[in-house]
Amino acid sequence: MPRVEDRVVLISGGASGIGAATARLVVREGGKAVIADRDEAKGKVLAAELGAAAHFVALDVVQEASWEAAVAATKQKFGGLNGLLNAAGVGVRNNIEDCSLAEYRRINDINSLGTFLGCKAAIPAMKESGGGSIVNISSVLGLRGAAQAMAYCASKGAVRTLTKNVALHCAGQKYNIRCNSVHPGYIDTPMIAPRLEQNVGNVSGRQSLEEMHPLGRLGQAEEVAYMILFLLSDESGFSTGSEFVCDGGLTA
Repeated sequence: MPRVEDRVVLISGGASGIGAATARLVVREGGKAVIADRDEAKGKVLAAELGAAAHFVALDVVQEASWEAAVAATKQKFGGLNGLLNAAGVGVRNNIEDCSLAEYRRINDINSLGTFLGCKAAIPAMKESGGGSIVNISSVLGLRGAAQAMAYCASKGAVRTLTKNVALHCAGQKYNIRCNSVHPGYIDTPMIAPRLEQNVGNVSGRQSLEEMHPLGRLGQAEEVAYMILFLLSDESGFSTGSEFVCDGGLTA
């Protein structure tokens, strides 16, 4: 049987990268994918590619009203909500001394506040649908530090512990809603494209990042998407409040 048959999944950051790869897998495995993104052009192209089982909605993850509208549009289009993937995010290199307050707020607003607002907006709709699964994209840098990724580390660490709080709340209230975090290493997506073009000493940015991973390469968006698919499906039915790492051995 398809792994998420007839399940409706709302995906923030769904127009590209890990979000887009997950949308494709959800549809392939029998579900409905709602692609939510600020990039209307890319989002509509992907929705058209995936056909009747996909739908695009505009979403600004830092605006509560935008989340509420996206959830309402999801219910109107497909009749309910069974899954949420918080995949929208941004990464910027900075350290504690050179990061401005404005930059710190922007990164945390998108990565952390956006995830909070997504969970908050989705839970009532998922309760109405009988429960479901929330998956929040954190990072290996939500598990460990990095001197030149201060604001990003802070935001992704917040996603990790927010996930645990959501999981415990939903379990305690008997909502039948699970919530887990996924912690990718460096994945070959548009987010890290600028890093790949910047030489590090005598090696390319790509080679430098590849060598950080014991498997010797960058991850692919589809590899993370398969982990997310597992968490959206009943196969992970006894997992909630946990970290799932997909990092080529980086944190080992």
